[in-house]
Amino acid sequence: MNNDSDFSYLDQLNDVQRMAVSTMDGPVMVIAGPGSGKTRVLTYRIAHLLNNGIPPWQILALTFTNKSAKEMKERIEKIVGSGANRVWAGTFHSIFARILRVEAHRIGYPNDFTIYDTDDSKSVIKEIIKTLKLDPKVYNVGAIRARISSAKSNLITPKAYVVNEDLMTSDKMNRRPMTHLIYEKYTHKCLKAGAMDFDDLLLQMFKLLYQNPDEIRLKYQRQFQYLMVDEFQDT
Repeated sequence: MNNDSDFSYLDQLNDVQRMAVSTMDGPVMVIAGPGSGKTRVLTYRIAHLLNNGIPPWQILALTFTNKSAKEMKERIEKIVGSGANRVWAGTFHSIFARILRVEAHRIGYPNDFTIYDTDDSKSVIKEIIKTLKLDPKVYNVGAIRARISSAKSNLITPKAYVVNEDLMTSDKMNRRPMTHLIYEKYTHKCLKAGAMDFDDLLLQMFKLLYQNPDEIRLKYQRQFQYLMVDEFQDT
């Protein structure tokens, strides 16, 4: 971080933007149209926090893409120097992966877990369908994977899935009543292999925080004193 803080970036903002950037306490919501400088406001706000002595590791910035996070850090670094590198910035998935690399052992996974890509997931699902002797034309691998992905994105575990009447009824109507069993076995195989798929980064992070409210959740609540979300409407 630069020893002599330079606040000249504030001169590049209009009155409303300057107010959003310079507000240190309490929630701030920026609502504006495309191309109006919302991301720049968020970037400058982080720089302003750093220039006012906030430790970079207390700042969490969630972006829509990892490219956006990288560009944001580069812009902040031009203003405040190397302190920007220690700001936690990235997508929900990348930030959760970073935390899980430290905490995954608390929910039964190794901290050095493998992250399965789409092909890896499809391969495991295909093997399960074959083992259960289900018709692969009915239990299409892509459709089953999409179903599991949707469940995880909505924080629905295999146990919650099987008691969800809407999901179970829908599967029966689509002639795939064994989907819940495939999901259960898929989860077991991933855990046994020490692997998570992309959607697990959301589901397992939720599980980690839910099961460890007094230790893990409080730990990160105390660490991240400033939480900012870019493109919030798309998350």
